[in-house]
Amino acid sequence: MTAVIEARNLSRWYGNILGISEINLDINQGITALLGPNGAGKSTFMKIITGQLKPSLGQVRILGQPVWNNFRLFRRLGFCPEADAFYEDLNGMEFLTGLLRLCGFSREESEARTRWALETVELQAASLRPIRSYSRGMRQRLKIAQAFAHDPDILILDEPLNGLDPLSKRQIIKLIKEFRDAGRTIVVSSHVLPEVEALTSEIILIHHGKILARGDVHFIRELLDTHPHKIRIQSQAFRLLAKLLAVEDYILNITFEPERQAVVFETHHRDHFFNRLNELLLEHGLDIEEITSPDDNLQAVFDYLVGK
Repeated sequence: MTAVIEARNLSRWYGNILGISEINLDINQGITALLGPNGAGKSTFMKIITGQLKPSLGQVRILGQPVWNNFRLFRRLGFCPEADAFYEDLNGMEFLTGLLRLCGFSREESEARTRWALETVELQAASLRPIRSYSRGMRQRLKIAQAFAHDPDILILDEPLNGLDPLSKRQIIKLIKEFRDAGRTIVVSSHVLPEVEALTSEIILIHHGKILARGDVHFIRELLDTHPHKIRIQSQAFRLLAKLLAVEDYILNITFEPERQAVVFETHHRDHFFNRLNELLLEHGLDIEEITSPDDNLQAVFDYLVGK
């Protein structure tokens, strides 16, 4: 099965500054998140796959077609840029209607689509106000509306949750998931880890223009055998548990949290740890209130991979 987006040996530099380097990716239907700090290369990659930048080396294809200079493909793409680019004296209705007219829609259909898109992002009450009067969150919602108003097959969303209040973030996350459920392909970039985890488990970690890892975050975490797993156990018998497990050679470190009646173990062999833990619970009749893995999250994976 051919991927929706195919990048092969994709590189782009700006003079002596490297944007992205030798990226090879296949992206399929669903939500894929590009995760990395500012300057990692996320926006450069998105501008290349939307035809705004020509790669210095390599090629990107969407739906089997080369992207660069392929204007017929652009109508099937929706793009929400990170930076604002509005005609400030227009109101939201005029701005969005004008963009849809440029896509070839009739005036009647453009106006109908505009009303639907603005209502979807809850901007209908401000549709006749000039854009220069919009708050940061309103401007962000207008950018998202223009990305999907023409009903594209593929959405490229660069930091779409920037500037939104918590309620608006939840609404936009729900909307993006609805697009996924409708069969669209969505590529989202972010540097905010909890937001990515709320959207998808399909993660591409990018840093200094290179891909560090790809896949389900928990699968990536399991591959990091050289990185110790931290396991926190909360129990009234936390000191006894520490004593019983301290003799095992796969226990690297033990830290106590007496105020929480908890102990944190570090181990290279999580399976061995849990097997032995189960045995001890049965042998000694111990009760456990909670077991958590404080490093089993995207922040821990990313920090480890970039060497922080």
